[in-house]
Amino acid sequence: MPVRTKRWNDPAEAEDGYRLLVCRYRPRGVPREREPWDAWCSALAPSVELHAAAYGKGGAAPIAWDEYVRRFSAEMERQRFWIDGFAARLRKGETVTLLCSSACVDPERCHRTLLKAMIEARASSAHAPGAREDEERRPGVIRRPTARPS
Repeated sequence: MPVRTKRWNDPAEAEDGYRLLVCRYRPRGVPREREPWDAWCSALAPSVELHAAAYGKGGAAPIAWDEYVRRFSAEMERQRFWIDGFAARLRKGETVTLLCSSACVDPERCHRTLLKAMIEARASSAHAPGAREDEERRPGVIRRPTARPS
């Protein structure tokens, strides 16, 4: 169940599989017909506010990495639909490559690496949609008993 990560301008390779751009902003100067990605999902990028906080825009100092991780993780809780969808691709054996900004040179301090871990965790059998643990956490789900009383 591989999830790979790259910058969007890194050379495409056959092993990349489905190439997903996860930037808040679409890269400038790339004609639509020459996009080196299969899809763009800005919902899996940091919010405008978190992006600004990470770079210290608006006169404030950039936030610490631990704070960034906490806030990004909270934002991604609201994006479970997307995360579960890409986790399903992994369970089917597809490779997904998450692409981030060409300016992002440190993958260890990039949301694409955090997102990779989230998608891989959701793809594991313990987090597969329909698993009992997942059903119990979703509000409004009523589970039927597996055996009816005689």
